[in-house]
Amino acid sequence: MGTLTGGDGTTADATPAAVLEALAGGMFFWLDLNVPGPEPDPELKALLLDTFHFHPLAVDASDHFGQRARIEDYGDFVNVVTFGIGGDGTSVAEVHCFLTEKFIVSIHRGDCPALVDVRARLVTHHSADAAPPQLVVFYLIMDGLIDSFFPVLARFDDEIDDLESAILKTPTEAQLGVIFDMKRQILTIRKVVAPQRDMIATLNAGMVSLPGMTDGGTAYFRSLYDHLIRISDMVDSYRDLLTGAMDTHLSMVNNRLNLVMKQLAIIATIFLPLSFLTGFFGQNFNWTISNWQHSGLDFVLVGVVPEIVAIALLLWLFRRRGWLGAGPTA
Repeated sequence: MGTLTGGDGTTADATPAAVLEALAGGMFFWLDLNVPGPEPDPELKALLLDTFHFHPLAVDASDHFGQRARIEDYGDFVNVVTFGIGGDGTSVAEVHCFLTEKFIVSIHRGDCPALVDVRARLVTHHSADAAPPQLVVFYLIMDGLIDSFFPVLARFDDEIDDLESAILKTPTEAQLGVIFDMKRQILTIRKVVAPQRDMIATLNAGMVSLPGMTDGGTAYFRSLYDHLIRISDMVDSYRDLLTGAMDTHLSMVNNRLNLVMKQLAIIATIFLPLSFLTGFFGQNFNWTISNWQHSGLDFVLVGVVPEIVAIALLLWLFRRRGWLGAGPTA
């Protein structure tokens, strides 16, 4: 169900007996709970209410994921809803944290690699010298979740570059689907990053105080705000790039359509005088039948040469105006 981590970085399975023993021991610990399914877990709710005695409103919120990033002070504990990247590397992971002076409880659904890295950094990170353990763990949780966005955004950068090159080379319908999928992912990240940035700004402004906050610990949370500003700027720039890529795709398709229409118009224009000449001489006139029926030279001069001349004049006119080859309006 979860992992129990001590202040010294030691980990154990979060059995009910181990949790009660950690509470009775009085030493700081971090309880990380992984909720397996989307449905509310009665055992988890009973643990939060009866064992940790959290406020019912905060417990009810932890039963229903899909909430907005926020931080709320309930007096004896602080409830935080934050976000990072999930185990699949693309979806957003929602994490609910309950922060007190003696322990931290984090709740999430599915794998969250960022929290695994926190346990590895817990003992060696320099923040342990500047703040109490509950602030150190909470900062590392937030730092890991926020930094998990950077690899995803870096991958977006490479994918957008490749997409733009492919669009300029050969625009296809499949590329539109890729653009819409990427825009949807970018908007999902933006929807969780913007409230998270505001939440950290509220914390740095002193509107909400974390248990055991020190002057040395505030510098670390200001660093988190800087990271969120960078992520927000990257998300906005990638959204603009995707919008530009979509406009480029539509422009390329329209240009190709115009080129096809121009080619068809050229072909139709070439056949227009030919159709007129063949139609004119194909009429059942007595004079033409009497004079050209047995004269091959007259037929060539009057029937074939004008068509060749008409084609040559049209090709010369098209090339002069740049409609053929690489002219200014080709």
